[in-house]
Amino acid sequence: MNSKSYPNRLGIKGWVYAGRYSFERYLYLAHRLSGLGLVAYLVLHVLETGNRMRGEAAWAGLMALFASPPFKVIEYLLFAAAVFHAMNGVRLLLTELGFFLGKPSEPIYPYSTSIKRHRPLTYLIMALAGLIMALGGSSLFLP
Repeated sequence: MNSKSYPNRLGIKGWVYAGRYSFERYLYLAHRLSGLGLVAYLVLHVLETGNRMRGEAAWAGLMALFASPPFKVIEYLLFAAAVFHAMNGVRLLLTELGFFLGKPSEPIYPYSTSIKRHRPLTYLIMALAGLIMALGGSSLFLP
């Protein structure tokens, strides 16, 4: 079948809206968004580092701008995105390798899923990510 048979009626909402799906679906969306944010940061970082070629005064001015409070918040958001992306990646890796899936069962309707078996891992990894974000934020914002 060609793609014209099934038009995308939801548009960007179909990419973002998870509807009645589970917590893991929202983690999937957040993983995508944090990955895009980290790639955008990488591009901006290369451009910012290239500003060094404009001279010492331009570099010092840019570094003074980056030391301002709004950029401290942006720096924290970047840190939080990196921590979330890394920890969620560990969760995905452990899930893909088959940890916390349990024993295989007979495929009898209604089919049981493994989500409930690896949900504790999800909560543990996200709690650990939250703890790392809190500790990292304390070092960024406290003198």
